[in-house]
Amino acid sequence: MEQKKERKNRILYKKQEGSLDFSILLVVTVLCAFGLVMVFSASYYYALHTKGCNYDGYYYLKRQMAYMALAYPLMLVLSKVNYRYIQNLGGAALVISLGLLVAVLAFGKELNGGKRWLELAGVSVQPSEVAKFGLIFYMCGYMSRHRGEMRSFTKGLSPMLLVMGMVCGLIMLQPNMSMAVIVAGIGGILLYLGGIDVRYFLGLAIAGAVLFVILAVAQPYRLARITSFRDPWKDPQGSGYQLIQALYAIGSGGWFGKGLGNSYQKLLYMTYGESDFIFAILCEEFGIVGGIVLILLYTWIVYRGMRISLMCPNKFGSLLAAGISIVFGMQVFINIAVVTGLAPTTGQPLPFISAGGTSLIIFMGAMGILLNISREAQTI
Repeated sequence: MEQKKERKNRILYKKQEGSLDFSILLVVTVLCAFGLVMVFSASYYYALHTKGCNYDGYYYLKRQMAYMALAYPLMLVLSKVNYRYIQNLGGAALVISLGLLVAVLAFGKELNGGKRWLELAGVSVQPSEVAKFGLIFYMCGYMSRHRGEMRSFTKGLSPMLLVMGMVCGLIMLQPNMSMAVIVAGIGGILLYLGGIDVRYFLGLAIAGAVLFVILAVAQPYRLARITSFRDPWKDPQGSGYQLIQALYAIGSGGWFGKGLGNSYQKLLYMTYGESDFIFAILCEEFGIVGGIVLILLYTWIVYRGMRISLMCPNKFGSLLAAGISIVFGMQVFINIAVVTGLAPTTGQPLPFISAGGTSLIIFMGAMGILLNISREAQTI
């Protein structure tokens, strides 16, 4: 029995001999470098005139560089640590995620009517960002171990719905409906990829849509946020203000932009220009062409990630690569859709470009895991 277990472990944690996907590493590196440039350009004037930034124009740049100094080595380390070890850490990742979501409700910093940030050792952490990947790790591990039972409602689907419900429920209590919807969507896609019955998947999609409408109508501010993006000029000084400023920035940039550092909207006209709405500043300075180039770089990462998922011979690795690619692609899509008026306003940073430590560290770590999986996917 011990010999059989030892043999299984040797196979499970065998040394990886393939090379990582260099194209992903290159694109991520380029995006990180460009992100530092954009954070400085978008934040300098605001930081220079803000007491909270000590009137230091380099405030956000220095913070972003400090986070990058942690995040980039983390990616390189995780690209060398066999991803199969994560399969045994799914339970711990879920427990930590749930613990952080409970802690933010009790001790979180309240901002704009919600508790979404937690101060840990002087660093602000957004537990919902951690929970997205904690849920992915757990679901991928469970579905790979119970692949033969995933078409069963009681043994396959129910446990996953319970876990998703706990995570989404705690996020709703913050309250953060948009993040809860994103997490539920990620979980639903993973369930489909994990092999649940198509009938169950369609039923969940319908039930989710109905629940979304009920929750949106239940609170007037949610309904106002959802409807305001369709015509922001109905309330140009209120709910539509931010989107109008973003559209001004994108429109005035034209095809090729005004040039780096020449944005007008960042001169205290638009809030969160260095974070959630940095894509608008980018388009103002580099034009629509610059925005398209950025989208193509993001698309390449998602394409390579899904290709790695398809090529990976290990079920856990395949699901994990797909999960990382889905989260990454969804976050990019939602951010750009919000900034361009295609979706209601919600606070989702643009990966590698927006200012912010939690998102940067988590997504760089995820890219490291994806690079590690690529080592094995190339052996086929």
